[in-house]
Amino acid sequence: MTSGDWPVRWIRERLGYEPRDASLFVAALTHRSASGQNNERLEFLGDAVLNLAVARHLYEAFPEASEGDLSRLRARVVSGEPLAEVAAGIGLGDELQLGSGELKTGGFRRQSILADALEAVCGAVFLDGGLDAAERVIRKLFEPRIAALPAPETLKDAKTRLQEYLQSRGYALPRYTVDRIEGEAHAQTFQVTCDVSEIGRQAQGRGSSRRRAEQEAAERILLEIETH
Repeated sequence: MTSGDWPVRWIRERLGYEPRDASLFVAALTHRSASGQNNERLEFLGDAVLNLAVARHLYEAFPEASEGDLSRLRARVVSGEPLAEVAAGIGLGDELQLGSGELKTGGFRRQSILADALEAVCGAVFLDGGLDAAERVIRKLFEPRIAALPAPETLKDAKTRLQEYLQSRGYALPRYTVDRIEGEAHAQTFQVTCDVSEIGRQAQGRGSSRRRAEQEAAERILLEIETH
């Protein structure tokens, strides 16, 4: 991990980018638990660069998507879990410089550390080569995920989709009723009925919160609508 041309070879092979200032990438791959300059400032910058690049890619890839749809799609790409998965896929964890405590506890596999380091690397590319270079790297890393995204409308939660379905047809909004609350206060289960009287549909949902129960009930109504 600390061979003579680290991390230039890794950046070149995994990102397809030729670094000019290797020290930027050394910092990007150095966690705050290690000695020396760490990646926190680059992470801050890289977060903005990554969001801009992905937003532009989504804007081009989904020309009919609304602002809300684009925001939901972006969250699918740049939230902690997908960032960590992309980072793991390019072997970023193996390149991280961590303090002894993080090494002992497997910090190189921790989702938050991987996601933050990937953002820092994006920030380093931006400082080293400019926005065009950063966008090329980010597209290379995220294009398969963006290509695999579902249709924007399916990202809306069930209650929103049901509401939009009914409003588009001039129907009244659904009515949600809590039928039962079971269990102790710290571990309750809610049962809710969703009633759409104008189309003769009713369904029950259960969940650990009222909102989750309502979402399940709405999802069941939508399933009935789609299959009949």
